[in-house]
Amino acid sequence: MNWLSNFIRPSIRSIVGEQKDVPDNLWQKCSKCEGMLFSKELSANQNVCYHCDHHMPLSVTMRLEGMFDDGKYETIEIPNVPHDPLKFKDRKKYADRLKDTKAKTGEKDALSIGKGTIGGQKAIIAAFNFGFMGGSMGTAVGEGIVKAAQEAVKAKAAFIVVPASGGARMQEGMLSLMQMPRTIIAVEMVKEQGLPYIVLLANPTTGGVSASFAMVGDIHIAEPGATIGFAGRRVIEETVRETLPDDFQTAEYLQEHGIVDRVVARKDLNTEIGIILDLLMNKTKTAKTEKTKAKKSA
Repeated sequence: MNWLSNFIRPSIRSIVGEQKDVPDNLWQKCSKCEGMLFSKELSANQNVCYHCDHHMPLSVTMRLEGMFDDGKYETIEIPNVPHDPLKFKDRKKYADRLKDTKAKTGEKDALSIGKGTIGGQKAIIAAFNFGFMGGSMGTAVGEGIVKAAQEAVKAKAAFIVVPASGGARMQEGMLSLMQMPRTIIAVEMVKEQGLPYIVLLANPTTGGVSASFAMVGDIHIAEPGATIGFAGRRVIEETVRETLPDDFQTAEYLQEHGIVDRVVARKDLNTEIGIILDLLMNKTKTAKTEKTKAKKSA
């Protein structure tokens, strides 16, 4: 009989209690200030560091819940498209890469569409998921933008896009580049109906996305610190042969130079966009009422 293991150890355990396993994801580190963040509190704060206010990556579900009134919205499925039109392969087959990414994220592609209200006004939001192949824009994303625009026109709702993308999806070649003019046409459908088109620029918004629908909004809002541009900083510096400012291509820099209208913290998006939509949507209604009165008077 082992006196130490059979008597002493059980006695100590009965006094101090059993050691509980600590979950691996209990804490996270801020990528900017490196402060330790309690995961539950970070999630409640919409993935914004409560030490330095750094806006960290956010899932599409959390983004849509944070933007719509009371976090309630209806999901709109993006159309089905050929999953590997060019039979592309680099280090890995594109079809396999898509399959793995879908399994990892639980999403159909890099775009999700939600329908609900913001500040009581009807809105359609098309939000990008950077975790899905860098939020790259392929045919599925292009079809999704077109579908969301059509839904906005049908419901007479505001159209809001939240890009977070590295640009066009290279595995789809020219087909991905074709989505740039297609998305512009989709946005024009909304504008022709006198409905608001708002772009919320998230981190990052670059490449073919920034060169198309992301820069033709009626109003451009950006999250604090978001990187926004077309080409990378190093490419631009080598082209112009100048050293760029440290804050170049940030949301704040673009606001200072008139490209971004507002830089809004995540927690304030629902309120701020709600106020904007109230002004724009009511203005549209007022204009229609005045036009109807004028016709009756004539």
